[in-house]
Amino acid sequence: MKKHTFTGKASIVGLGYYVPPKVVTNHDMEKIVDTTDEWITTRTGIKERRIAEADIASSDLGKEAAMRAIKDAGITPEDIDLIIVATISPDMVFPSTACVLQEKIGAKNASAFDINAACSGFPYALTVASQFVVTGFYKYVLIVAAEALTHLVDWQDRSTCVLFGDGAGAAVVTNCNDGDGLYASYIGSDGGCVDLLKMPAGGSALPATHQTVDERLHYLKMAGNEVFKIAVRTMEKAAREAIAMAGLKVSDVDCLVPHQANMRIIKAVCDRLEIPMEKVFVNVNRYGNMSGASTIVALCEAVEQGVIKKGSVVVIAAFGAGFTWGANLIKW
Repeated sequence: MKKHTFTGKASIVGLGYYVPPKVVTNHDMEKIVDTTDEWITTRTGIKERRIAEADIASSDLGKEAAMRAIKDAGITPEDIDLIIVATISPDMVFPSTACVLQEKIGAKNASAFDINAACSGFPYALTVASQFVVTGFYKYVLIVAAEALTHLVDWQDRSTCVLFGDGAGAAVVTNCNDGDGLYASYIGSDGGCVDLLKMPAGGSALPATHQTVDERLHYLKMAGNEVFKIAVRTMEKAAREAIAMAGLKVSDVDCLVPHQANMRIIKAVCDRLEIPMEKVFVNVNRYGNMSGASTIVALCEAVEQGVIKKGSVVVIAAFGAGFTWGANLIKW
């Protein structure tokens, strides 16, 4: 587990997000698998999610979010020095989705790579991007968290297919000279939990065969009860660490932007942190779990809706497969 308090300050100067237009409600899910709106709502808080069409890849979602963030930052794609794409649903195993995205947005001067931290993708990517801008190595870093995750869920597994949705969010990060920006980041992982949430086949350990396809091993698998317990514990820890590293108290936080996995996890984390729900931004009811895109899309909406204002102390906290977890504290 690595901690770092930055001597310079990275700042988000542009934001953008995109979700596909197709809405699938819980009532629609009742027609696909053996489930009910009441069952889904009670256990997750999810009422609907966005689903990308079969011919839409993560890079397509990411392109829309990226161009909006670049416009918001008042720069051009040619100004981007580095593209970091956080995703667990890449367009292909290789090359990186970041390279695919680079071509799609015309960022011809950028270097590019992907990171895979699952649902912790945005906090991890923001932490990585910060290193480049506070040292002066790069001026503008574009972070894109994009997921066409419903392409990877098993639509015969009612316990998982109801949880996930598709979308993308993007942020342009640069160095800042005033008191705003990223004050602290905390990231961690525990490889002992890899079997609790994974897509078993498709890599070098289990290459595609008739058997892996027949056994449906190319879809997401999750041990829900164990994931819940670890998620609550690690998100609380990550948030507390970032707050303490910034020299603040939990009561100083104006807005918590948690990973939108499900409502019960969010409420459990807030109870442990003693943060009132009025200070928590929630959109899981409308989008479901968008994995790495979850926190950045929520951040974009919180800013868009005026929940986060100039001077707000914001904590982003997430957990994901691996297990990974991370938190960032930003003064907006």
